[in-house]
Amino acid sequence: MKITVVGAGNVGATCANVIAQKELSNEVILLDIKEGIAEGKSLDIWQTSGINNYDTRVTGVTNDYTKTAGSGVVVITSGLPRKPGMSRDDLISTNAAIVKSVTENVIKHSPDAIIIVVSNPLDVMTYCAYLTANIPSSKVMGMAGILDTARYRAFLAEALDCSPKDISAMLLGGHGDTMVPLPRYTTVSGIPVTELIDSVKLDAIVDRTKKGGGELVALMGTSAWYAPGAAAAQMVESIVRDQKRIFPVCAWLQGEYGMNDIYLGVPVVLGKNGIEKIIELKLNEDETTLLKDSAKAVKEVMNVLDELNKK
Repeated sequence: MKITVVGAGNVGATCANVIAQKELSNEVILLDIKEGIAEGKSLDIWQTSGINNYDTRVTGVTNDYTKTAGSGVVVITSGLPRKPGMSRDDLISTNAAIVKSVTENVIKHSPDAIIIVVSNPLDVMTYCAYLTANIPSSKVMGMAGILDTARYRAFLAEALDCSPKDISAMLLGGHGDTMVPLPRYTTVSGIPVTELIDSVKLDAIVDRTKKGGGELVALMGTSAWYAPGAAAAQMVESIVRDQKRIFPVCAWLQGEYGMNDIYLGVPVVLGKNGIEKIIELKLNEDETTLLKDSAKAVKEVMNVLDELNKK
């Protein structure tokens, strides 16, 4: 199988690097619109093959989608960061145009591909790709929940002084401040996390998780890339190897959780056919309220795209 990563920025290049090192396919195509960027980063990645002992060939191309033909999975990381003076609507308009163009080219050359969107604003860009691709929603999804859960687990591991490997966690909702981490579904080697940490510390960790992306931007002046790239690669792995792992993924809801026509983070079974099942958790009243609030925030952004598409 061929795997394509569109966008050779920090996130895309990291994703391609992880995919190569995990040997998820014989060939990875890294594509970018800037001349030489994808070629250079791909060459750099390929030159680690003898050090890290893998065979996957990484090839960089500049805006040549014919080289992506026949890809089984395509990861879209393309888009611009929000700049000073740019409104949310401006960002949506700019990145939607990019994601729409990328998706059109992807589907033209790889009509059977499963598409994973990483571009921001994540939920609405996944919606944009779905509208453009005109393929089953099970094959168009967004990467957010795995990243957010990984941050949550990392913060908990620090607080508990334990391995993040032993922490199992789940969260729902949009990618941003309205996401809904679920302490009730969080365990450490099967032990409910609420038995290991007091509520004040746990609430602080939940709040830090919600603002995890902003914390990194404040520190570095730019958004993260190691964890997002690795998170997207983990989704690719579950699909390519048909692992049927249960991950929180930005998925198209049609009645699940009482919601319709919205892309929102929920737990799914991820396998060779993409999203093979959406899992509906039993939420309490507080969790349900938080999820509805998150969905409302996401829907507002989706409505902006719908209005832009009418013009």
